[in-house]
Amino acid sequence: MNFHGTEVRQRAVALLRGGARNADVARELNVPNGTISYWKHEDRAKRGECPGRPAPKCPRCDGREVDEAAYAYLLGLYLGDGHISQYSAHRVPSLMITLDDIWPGVQDEAEAALRRVFPDNATCRVRKKGCHNVKVYSLHLACLFPQHGPGRKHERRIALEPWQQAIVAEHPWRFVRGLIHSDGCRIINWTTRLVSGERKRYEYPRYFFTNKSDDIRKLLGDTLDRVGVEWTTTKRGTDPYNISVARKASVALMDAHVGPKH
Repeated sequence: MNFHGTEVRQRAVALLRGGARNADVARELNVPNGTISYWKHEDRAKRGECPGRPAPKCPRCDGREVDEAAYAYLLGLYLGDGHISQYSAHRVPSLMITLDDIWPGVQDEAEAALRRVFPDNATCRVRKKGCHNVKVYSLHLACLFPQHGPGRKHERRIALEPWQQAIVAEHPWRFVRGLIHSDGCRIINWTTRLVSGERKRYEYPRYFFTNKSDDIRKLLGDTLDRVGVEWTTTKRGTDPYNISVARKASVALMDAHVGPKH
């Protein structure tokens, strides 16, 4: 396999932009015609000039309208189980949300949200052991998820931009749903009580959210406060990583807007 240096590619692109034919450029630079065609396509794609397929527009860069309810849900998923990769075989950044195969309905809802937020971009699912990565490729992921950065989320500051805060304020339950669908759960707790000398078992539902990031837990806590859900922090050993919702009225609110994973 022949490898061609950056200078050769840049020279080819310059000739192509000047109107030279692919075959002439290939002959002049002693590069296969297929390689020249690929370089031309890549160059035109970067500049949004691919014939018959305009470059997808970005809500932040181009002012395209965005489905805010879907975005609020997707933001919650991203903060929990999402990751943006700047480097891939496709040379385009990808947003990947890793979701357990136990909850196929959550995977469906996640992919539907991706399609609504990125209507001009293809989505896919990549099978992994016990889970699927729900993905979308876009050059504008960092525009929509400015929380992206080097290192793990709990090791860096996570704060919403004013425009994100406005969306979450408008769609708080969608944001809560996304967070619970990523790093949360609804479980059934039980206890026993002595009634008339007889010990009886009582069961009650409870919601948990577990995340190492103090900032992300605070975002959930502040949003729960806004919608009238009472919550507490519980510890795993000495680490306060869990948010718990256990009061009957608050669980009923969560059931109405979130419910068990599916």
